[in-house]
Amino acid sequence: MRNAPFFAIVFVLSVFGQTADNLTFEVASVKRTPPPEPNARVFFGPPRGGPGTPDPGQITWSNAALRNILMTAYDVQTYQVTAPDWMNTERYDIVAKIPEGATKAQVNVMWQNLLKERFGMVLHHESKDFQVDELTVAKGGSKLKETELPPDAQSFTPSGGPPKLDKNGFPEMNGSGAIVMISLNAASTSPNARMVGKGLPSAEIASRLAGLLRRPVIDKTGLTGKYDFTLEYTPDMSGIPLPPPPPGLAGPVSSGPAGVASDPPTSIPSAVEKQLGLKLTSTKGKLDVIVVDRAEKVPTEN
Repeated sequence: MRNAPFFAIVFVLSVFGQTADNLTFEVASVKRTPPPEPNARVFFGPPRGGPGTPDPGQITWSNAALRNILMTAYDVQTYQVTAPDWMNTERYDIVAKIPEGATKAQVNVMWQNLLKERFGMVLHHESKDFQVDELTVAKGGSKLKETELPPDAQSFTPSGGPPKLDKNGFPEMNGSGAIVMISLNAASTSPNARMVGKGLPSAEIASRLAGLLRRPVIDKTGLTGKYDFTLEYTPDMSGIPLPPPPPGLAGPVSSGPAGVASDPPTSIPSAVEKQLGLKLTSTKGKLDVIVVDRAEKVPTEN
């Protein structure tokens, strides 16, 4: 009876007594994503599983751009990464086994070490001046709707395939979070994008907007609830990690409903003010930036 607690303590130390340099996934399968079939819709999003999810012992990430993996590993936004263009388009399928009881912060370090070991990634940090946006409530008042989700709603968990769409073409979400759908159509003069959010506080909305604008957004709305919203805008496609078209197909691949050729371009700040009743105001600030010096397109074998 006395020995049982002793062995339990030894087990915990064997998992978490590791330094950042050797904190790794138990097993990780990393493969290049096959090209999509012609005329196929391509969906990509965050990893599934990990700490705080129903499957804390495994992470599955399909169709992941290396840039997005880097952003997850270091908990930064896309505007804080300077990397080769191919890191936006090369795609990978990853399945990783996580040590029992690992935290999100520890899993981030595991991602960092996976990038070093499997992709030979070398990087350094720099400080850079940025345009920073402050998010406030517009003169006409907020147009955000109080969420319909229950107070104990879990975070939205992607299914790993194309999301189910409602009659209006919006993705059906089973929890709080946000999905961005980009429509690329040969008949359109410009792409269209739609962000659907559910159960998000204003600070998280600011964070989502920062990802779209590729610069920091500071929440100064003073709003205290959780909100559902839809934002339709014209995306800036430069630097967006879309997969390449299928073999033999010249145009881009649609990742959402078909666009409308006559739709005029709508900037994100304009859409935020008109559709959400919030305002973006620019200022200046310094941020840490990750610069990728070297990385391999083909990962080492599993």
